[in-house]
Amino acid sequence: MSEHVVVIYPHPDDEAFGASGTITTFRQKGIPVTYLCGTLGEMGRNMGNPTFANRETLPEIRKEELIKACEVLDINLEMLGYRDKTLEFESTEEVAQHLYTYLEKIKPSLVITHYPGHAVHPDHDAFGAAAIRAVEMIPEQERPAVWAQAISRSHTIELGEPDVVNDVSDVFEKKFDTIQAHKSQADGMLATVKNQEEDIMAAAKQWLGMESFYTWKY
Repeated sequence: MSEHVVVIYPHPDDEAFGASGTITTFRQKGIPVTYLCGTLGEMGRNMGNPTFANRETLPEIRKEELIKACEVLDINLEMLGYRDKTLEFESTEEVAQHLYTYLEKIKPSLVITHYPGHAVHPDHDAFGAAAIRAVEMIPEQERPAVWAQAISRSHTIELGEPDVVNDVSDVFEKKFDTIQAHKSQADGMLATVKNQEEDIMAAAKQWLGMESFYTWKY
Protein backbone atom coordinates (compact mmCIF):
# COMPACT_ATOMS: atom_id res chain seq x y z
CA MET A 1 0.00 0.00 0.00
CA SER A 2 1.49 3.36 -1.03
CA GLU A 3 1.36 6.07 1.60
CA HIS A 4 -1.55 8.49 1.39
CA VAL A 5 -3.23 10.20 4.34
CA VAL A 6 -6.96 10.99 4.33
CA VAL A 7 -8.27 13.52 6.84
CA ILE A 8 -12.02 13.36 7.57
CA TYR A 9 -13.51 16.23 9.56
CA PRO A 10 -16.92 17.94 9.28
CA HIS A 11 -16.00 21.64 9.23
CA PRO A 12 -13.64 24.08 7.57
CA ASP A 13 -10.97 24.88 10.20
CA ASP A 14 -11.20 21.47 11.96
CA GLU A 15 -8.11 20.49 9.99
CA ALA A 16 -6.35 23.75 10.87
CA PHE A 17 -6.80 23.74 14.63
CA GLY A 18 -6.74 19.95 15.00
CA ALA A 19 -4.16 18.44 12.70
CA SER A 20 -2.44 20.94 10.41
CA GLY A 21 0.92 20.46 12.11
CA THR A 22 0.73 16.71 11.65
CA ILE A 23 -0.45 17.21 8.07
CA THR A 24 2.54 19.48 7.44
CA THR A 25 4.97 16.82 8.63
CA PHE A 26 3.45 14.33 6.19
CA ARG A 27 3.67 16.80 3.32
CA GLN A 28 7.32 17.56 4.16
CA LYS A 29 7.98 13.85 3.60
CA GLY A 30 6.21 14.00 0.22
CA ILE A 31 3.21 11.99 1.43
CA PRO A 32 -0.02 13.08 -0.29
CA VAL A 33 -2.89 14.20 1.94
CA THR A 34 -6.57 14.45 0.99
CA TYR A 35 -9.09 16.31 3.12
CA LEU A 36 -12.69 15.07 2.99
CA CYS A 37 -14.54 18.05 4.48
CA GLY A 38 -18.16 17.34 5.37
CA THR A 39 -19.78 20.79 5.44
CA LEU A 40 -19.03 24.45 4.84
CA GLY A 41 -19.63 25.32 8.49
CA GLU A 42 -22.40 27.61 7.28
CA MET A 43 -24.26 27.57 10.59
CA GLY A 44 -21.26 28.73 12.59
CA ARG A 45 -21.72 31.67 14.95
CA ASN A 46 -18.38 33.36 14.24
CA MET A 47 -18.74 36.04 11.58
CA GLY A 48 -15.28 37.58 11.84
CA ASN A 49 -13.89 39.92 14.48
CA PRO A 50 -14.81 42.66 13.74
CA THR A 51 -17.81 41.20 11.91
CA PHE A 52 -17.48 40.99 8.11
CA ALA A 53 -19.88 38.13 7.27
CA ASN A 54 -23.57 37.45 7.73
CA ARG A 55 -25.74 34.33 7.57
CA GLU A 56 -26.16 34.69 3.78
CA THR A 57 -22.52 35.36 2.91
CA LEU A 58 -20.88 33.02 5.42
CA PRO A 59 -21.09 29.79 3.35
CA GLU A 60 -19.18 31.25 0.40
CA ILE A 61 -16.68 32.99 2.67
CA ARG A 62 -15.97 29.77 4.56
CA LYS A 63 -15.65 27.86 1.28
CA GLU A 64 -13.04 30.35 0.05
CA GLU A 65 -11.21 30.16 3.39
CA LEU A 66 -11.20 26.36 3.23
CA ILE A 67 -9.73 26.36 -0.27
CA LYS A 68 -7.07 28.85 0.82
CA ALA A 69 -6.16 26.79 3.90
CA CYS A 70 -5.74 23.67 1.79
CA GLU A 71 -3.50 25.63 -0.58
CA VAL A 72 -1.37 26.69 2.40
CA LEU A 73 -1.08 23.03 3.44
CA ASP A 74 -0.62 21.82 -0.17
CA ILE A 75 -3.29 19.13 0.20
CA ASN A 76 -6.11 17.80 -1.96
CA LEU A 77 -9.62 18.92 -1.00
CA GLU A 78 -12.97 17.20 -1.48
CA MET A 79 -16.05 19.09 -0.26
CA LEU A 80 -18.79 16.57 0.48
CA GLY A 81 -21.79 18.90 0.63
CA TYR A 82 -23.46 18.00 3.91
CA ARG A 83 -25.35 20.65 5.86
CA ASP A 84 -23.67 22.07 8.94
CA LYS A 85 -25.13 21.08 12.33
CA THR A 86 -27.24 18.28 10.82
CA LEU A 87 -24.76 15.41 10.59
CA GLU A 88 -26.07 13.84 13.79
CA PHE A 89 -29.40 13.33 11.99
CA GLU A 90 -27.89 11.63 8.93
CA SER A 91 -27.77 7.85 8.64
CA THR A 92 -24.31 6.77 9.84
CA GLU A 93 -24.39 3.90 7.37
CA GLU A 94 -25.24 6.15 4.42
CA VAL A 95 -22.56 8.72 5.28
CA ALA A 96 -20.08 5.87 5.80
CA GLN A 97 -20.93 4.46 2.39
CA HIS A 98 -20.34 7.91 0.85
CA LEU A 99 -16.95 8.20 2.58
CA TYR A 100 -16.11 4.65 1.56
CA THR A 101 -16.39 5.59 -2.14
CA TYR A 102 -13.49 8.00 -1.61
CA LEU A 103 -11.45 5.59 0.51
CA GLU A 104 -11.92 2.82 -2.04
CA LYS A 105 -10.54 5.08 -4.76
CA ILE A 106 -7.69 6.67 -2.75
CA LYS A 107 -6.65 3.54 -0.80
CA PRO A 108 -5.11 5.48 2.09
CA SER A 109 -2.50 4.15 4.46
CA LEU A 110 -3.83 6.35 7.30
CA VAL A 111 -7.15 8.02 8.11
CA ILE A 112 -7.37 10.87 10.62
CA THR A 113 -10.78 11.75 12.09
CA HIS A 114 -12.56 12.65 15.34
CA TYR A 115 -13.03 10.16 18.18
CA PRO A 116 -16.80 9.56 18.49
CA GLY A 117 -18.12 10.47 21.89
CA HIS A 118 -15.05 12.54 22.74
CA ALA A 119 -15.15 15.21 20.05
CA VAL A 120 -17.38 17.79 21.82
CA HIS A 121 -19.54 18.82 18.81
CA PRO A 122 -22.39 16.57 17.55
CA ASP A 123 -21.10 16.95 13.96
CA HIS A 124 -17.63 15.85 15.08
CA ASP A 125 -19.00 12.78 16.85
CA ALA A 126 -21.30 11.80 13.99
CA PHE A 127 -18.77 12.29 11.20
CA GLY A 128 -16.06 10.52 13.18
CA ALA A 129 -18.38 7.54 13.69
CA ALA A 130 -19.16 7.44 9.98
CA ALA A 131 -15.47 7.69 9.06
CA ILE A 132 -14.58 4.81 11.38
CA ARG A 133 -17.43 2.76 9.94
CA ALA A 134 -16.26 3.55 6.39
CA VAL A 135 -12.80 2.21 7.17
CA GLU A 136 -14.39 -0.89 8.68
CA MET A 137 -15.98 -1.59 5.28
CA ILE A 138 -12.50 -2.09 3.83
CA PRO A 139 -11.25 -5.71 3.94
CA GLU A 140 -9.17 -6.17 7.07
CA GLN A 141 -5.93 -6.97 5.24
CA GLU A 142 -6.24 -3.71 3.23
CA ARG A 143 -7.54 -1.49 6.03
CA PRO A 144 -5.58 1.70 6.82
CA ALA A 145 -4.66 2.74 10.34
CA VAL A 146 -7.07 5.19 11.96
CA TRP A 147 -5.96 8.03 14.22
CA ALA A 148 -8.96 9.33 16.17
CA GLN A 149 -8.68 12.75 17.78
CA ALA A 150 -10.37 13.22 21.16
CA ILE A 151 -10.85 16.78 22.41
CA SER A 152 -13.26 16.34 25.33
CA ARG A 153 -11.98 17.41 28.72
CA SER A 154 -12.49 13.90 30.08
CA HIS A 155 -10.82 11.93 27.31
CA THR A 156 -7.60 11.04 29.13
CA ILE A 157 -9.55 9.96 32.21
CA GLU A 158 -11.86 7.73 30.17
CA LEU A 159 -9.55 6.59 27.37
CA GLY A 160 -6.09 6.81 28.90
CA GLU A 161 -3.17 8.63 27.34
CA PRO A 162 -3.20 9.09 23.54
CA ASP A 163 -1.19 6.62 21.45
CA VAL A 164 0.23 9.30 19.14
CA VAL A 165 1.43 12.68 20.45
CA ASN A 166 3.00 15.00 17.90
CA ASP A 167 4.94 18.06 18.98
CA VAL A 168 4.37 20.39 16.01
CA SER A 169 6.37 23.34 17.36
CA ASP A 170 8.89 23.09 14.53
CA VAL A 171 6.17 23.53 11.90
CA PHE A 172 3.92 25.81 13.90
CA GLU A 173 4.33 28.74 11.53
CA LYS A 174 2.62 26.68 8.83
CA LYS A 175 -0.11 25.68 11.29
CA PHE A 176 -0.61 29.31 12.26
CA ASP A 177 -0.85 30.34 8.60
CA THR A 178 -3.45 27.60 8.04
CA ILE A 179 -5.50 28.78 11.01
CA GLN A 180 -5.33 32.38 9.81
CA ALA A 181 -6.59 31.33 6.38
CA HIS A 182 -9.90 30.68 8.16
CA LYS A 183 -10.17 34.38 8.99
CA SER A 184 -13.87 34.40 9.87
CA GLN A 185 -13.22 31.86 12.62
CA ALA A 186 -9.62 32.51 13.63
CA ASP A 187 -9.94 36.15 14.59
CA GLY A 188 -12.52 35.40 17.26
CA MET A 189 -10.87 32.22 18.54
CA LEU A 190 -7.44 33.80 18.77
CA ALA A 191 -8.78 36.98 20.37
CA THR A 192 -8.80 35.34 23.79
CA VAL A 193 -5.10 34.52 23.68
CA LYS A 194 -4.33 37.86 22.01
CA ASN A 195 -5.74 39.70 25.01
CA GLN A 196 -3.50 37.75 27.35
CA GLU A 197 -0.28 37.68 25.36
CA GLU A 198 1.65 40.25 23.33
CA ASP A 199 3.02 37.64 20.90
CA ILE A 200 -0.11 35.93 19.58
CA MET A 201 1.76 33.23 17.68
CA ALA A 202 3.74 32.26 20.78
CA ALA A 203 0.51 32.12 22.77
CA ALA A 204 -1.18 30.03 20.09
CA LYS A 205 1.80 27.67 20.01
CA GLN A 206 1.49 27.12 23.73
CA TRP A 207 -2.20 26.31 23.24
CA LEU A 208 -2.01 24.32 20.01
CA GLY A 209 1.59 23.11 19.72
CA MET A 210 0.78 19.47 20.48
CA GLU A 211 -1.54 17.25 18.42
CA SER A 212 -2.62 13.90 19.84
CA PHE A 213 -4.57 10.91 18.55
CA TYR A 214 -5.76 7.48 19.61
CA THR A 215 -5.21 4.48 17.34
CA TRP A 216 -8.66 3.04 16.70
CA LYS A 217 -8.90 -0.66 17.50
CA TYR A 218 -11.31 -2.70 15.35
